[in-house]
Amino acid sequence: MSNRDFDFLFGSWTIRNRRLKDPLTGSTEWVEFDSTCVARPVWGGTANMDEYVALDSPLGEIYGVTIRLYNEQSRQWSIYWGNRKYGKLDAPMTGAWSNGRGEFYDQELFRDRMIYVRFLWTNDSPDSARWEQSFSEDGGTTWETNWVMEFMRTA
Repeated sequence: MSNRDFDFLFGSWTIRNRRLKDPLTGSTEWVEFDSTCVARPVWGGTANMDEYVALDSPLGEIYGVTIRLYNEQSRQWSIYWGNRKYGKLDAPMTGAWSNGRGEFYDQELFRDRMIYVRFLWTNDSPDSARWEQSFSEDGGTTWETNWVMEFMRTA
């Protein structure tokens, strides 16, 4: 765990997205679309950010930004997401890396109820990475994966 955990992400990527069409309903229908991401260090490498663009998603165009801040005392990351549609940063996901896997959590309002949300990050090679999002409506006992991104480096 260090403020260099996300250094693998620096550069340009194409992303293959698979997103569950209707999370937490028992649905098994997925939609797929492509996007791009460009990530870079900020604050001399002690934090980082990326810009995400999906021009042809089933939800319409998505322009997003992620800001990742590392807290040296807690040895945890706070990950903030914002998109152009809403013009604000969401509450942060918080977590850390261990054994090549990043786990980050928060609670969010989804369809008028509070749920747990989890992000999982892995990167098995310098030219690929994987992110997935899961929801839990039972306090984290069970998780439903609803969005998977497969990253392929372009530069």
